[in-house]
Amino acid sequence: MLLNQSEKPDSRHYVILAMAWAGWLFDFYDLMLLSFLVVPIQRELEIAEDSMSLVLGASLAATAVGGLLFGWLADRYGRRPVLSATILTYSIGAFCCGLSPDLWMLLVFRVVTGLGVGGEWATGQTLVGETFPAKTRARYAALMQTGAPAGIALATLVGTFAEPRFEQVFGHAWGWRVCFFVSVLPALLVIFIRRSMSESDVWQEWQQHPDRSESSGDEFLTLLKSDPVSRRLFLFCLVLALTDMSAYWFTYIWMPSYLLKQLKFSLTTSGAWMLVTQLGGVIGYASFGVLADWKGRRIAYMLYSLLWAVGLFSVTLLWAQIAAVPQLALFCMFVIGLGTGNFSGYGPIFSELFTTRVRNTAMGTAFNLARGVQFFTPMIITWMATHVSSGAEADLGLGISIGAFFALFTGLWIWTLPETRGTQILAAEVVRPKE
Repeated sequence: MLLNQSEKPDSRHYVILAMAWAGWLFDFYDLMLLSFLVVPIQRELEIAEDSMSLVLGASLAATAVGGLLFGWLADRYGRRPVLSATILTYSIGAFCCGLSPDLWMLLVFRVVTGLGVGGEWATGQTLVGETFPAKTRARYAALMQTGAPAGIALATLVGTFAEPRFEQVFGHAWGWRVCFFVSVLPALLVIFIRRSMSESDVWQEWQQHPDRSESSGDEFLTLLKSDPVSRRLFLFCLVLALTDMSAYWFTYIWMPSYLLKQLKFSLTTSGAWMLVTQLGGVIGYASFGVLADWKGRRIAYMLYSLLWAVGLFSVTLLWAQIAAVPQLALFCMFVIGLGTGNFSGYGPIFSELFTTRVRNTAMGTAFNLARGVQFFTPMIITWMATHVSSGAEADLGLGISIGAFFALFTGLWIWTLPETRGTQILAAEVVRPKE
């Protein structure tokens, strides 16, 4: 009996969930930490804002390459070893960022970090999707996804509160560097993964399946050359990820700077408001899975996308109207985080749409190609803030508000995909219930 055919999860499932969750937490922590260290890095290395946008974007672009590379490796050589490799890659990349003497070396090390970041999500979500029972798959995939807001919260604490303390202890030029140095610690997770975590038995069974011998080894090409229905599903998943990822990065990549520079918040207040957003994110990510297992993936996804758009419109285009009521404004930040819970849908939906032959490749490619395109996001926001703003000062809120339109679109686009609740994942196929 496969792990995903168990009546309920046991210790093996929970170890897989814990390792995948921790890997995703530090994955997102390493990706987002730079956003909270922009000001001291610009000051120390004398980097202009447009050049900093290039560094921020390069991290995201590299995730596309990492997603494809590590997705292929995981489909060929197993989920467990590749999960370890991705964690080692982004941990080493983050550590090296602290050694950067100038813009170009920082750019190189952020690309290394992005490669590891790009591979971890799909590998972790594939493990959860292939090992947890169908009736509770979404809620456990959602629990893994809570690593993202938890990672942003950790990045907020390190970048906003710990960095000034590091400056006091190690000197003005070393605060941000120490933040990157301590970010190598997640590499220790590899020890626990190698000693305690099971490999996906769906993947292991696939290695012995008769159809496995027909595999060419080019899982990505196999995906593109598959039947028209599968190609259509992949392309529709890619559009879903592109629009939702755009909503996410338009929301977050300049949000700390927006609060600090445009709304004139103090460093402490800005950090506190970001933590409130991530509290909403943790609740949204976790609750999405319960609703998705109860009412279906598409309904849950649409509702959370709508919440996200409302919250984001409120703190950007409607800021003048809600700023007079600070409690309402703070609640809107919470709603933004709550709405981003729709990201919990990707793991179960994608794993239930694709077969074991290409599952990790399809998930990693769709998710991270969409994230890689976000290379342009920080530059678009900077351009809009500078050239489209009607005021004398740059309006970051105008650029960030575009994310709300993407959130609305993705809430509608989800209906182009089939409902996958209750899908059985087997070695060579997925069996979806009839709608």
